[in-house]
Amino acid sequence: MKIAFGDSPQSTLGVEWELAIVDLTTLEQVPAAHHVLDGVEDPVDGPIRGEYLRSMVELVTGVHTTVAGVVAELASLLDQVISALEPHGCTVLAMGAHPFGNARVQEPVRKAQYRRVRERNGWWGELMAVNGLHIHTGIAQRDKALPITFGLARFIPYFISLSASSPLWEGVDTHFASQRTMLFQQLPTNGLPYHMESWAEYEKYATELEGVGLIQSPSEIRWDVRPSTFGTVENRSMDSVPTLMEIGALAALSQSLVERMSRALDAGGTIDRLPFWFMRENKWRSARYGLGAEVITPRPEEHTIMLREGLRRWLDELAPTADQLGCAAHLADCGRLLASGPSYVRQRRVLAATDDVHAVVRSVIAETMQGRPRFEGHE
Repeated sequence: MKIAFGDSPQSTLGVEWELAIVDLTTLEQVPAAHHVLDGVEDPVDGPIRGEYLRSMVELVTGVHTTVAGVVAELASLLDQVISALEPHGCTVLAMGAHPFGNARVQEPVRKAQYRRVRERNGWWGELMAVNGLHIHTGIAQRDKALPITFGLARFIPYFISLSASSPLWEGVDTHFASQRTMLFQQLPTNGLPYHMESWAEYEKYATELEGVGLIQSPSEIRWDVRPSTFGTVENRSMDSVPTLMEIGALAALSQSLVERMSRALDAGGTIDRLPFWFMRENKWRSARYGLGAEVITPRPEEHTIMLREGLRRWLDELAPTADQLGCAAHLADCGRLLASGPSYVRQRRVLAATDDVHAVVRSVIAETMQGRPRFEGHE
């Protein structure tokens, strides 16, 4: 299977933001995407489009050179969606999974690819009422795509922990920061990327998957980080997050890391990476413990580090790169999330104060409307 890799300017950005739709009275997830999609020009490939479930929409930006541009476009798209839903008593819920709904009652869109997901994966396919955030970062040369894919995959624990927004499932605290991570990896081609040395090896891998009936196109290789035919590396490891501020922070982290790796390759250097089994362990730890995880590093002199400390160091290390890219303020927001709490922490604060999962949903909706987290005295 030949896999194209498009032309994309280095370190440009594009974001895909998946949103559930909920009834404003009951706060249940409802199949109301048609209220939005019937009013847009292209509900399949346009900036506002349908997703796996009839109770979801996805906002997809164009190509931007700055994080600020991404955030501004998403703000405009979000306003359009909310305006279309409110007359019908609905709004969006931007989080990894609905905290108390029954996933199995959610209906997939009638599309052959989605039908295969539902049928092939049985009970797990019925539970895929989850929402993610995907960040594309441009790679100017195809030869850089796989090294940067594996390099960025090493940082998955940081992206999971900062974005984790699905601690609750069917009204129960799972004790995981990201229940979505644990569910989504059940699908057969999902999960961490395998280390490969060349594009030819990657195409051979895709050909073999096609030959045994696992995929019909490269887009069905749903790695947590993967090369995209758009000429980007796509980071798919994150839960959907409630606020534009959080999207900006995560996009800045991705852009800064990718730019740093690209420069290292340009200088003839290499990119540190971890063995697959250590990356898998780190992914589990971050999904379970969030910012409280202890993660494995590639440094023999410091084999493990607390994720919080590792993130602080990387934010300092990346600050000059972020300043050159014009996203320093957005990268600094990662530090604010580190200090005051990603969504899974904020949700648990609300639950502890109210003992009410409906209050959790209302708090997340309120954050989305104001565009910033409600840290409530923790900043």
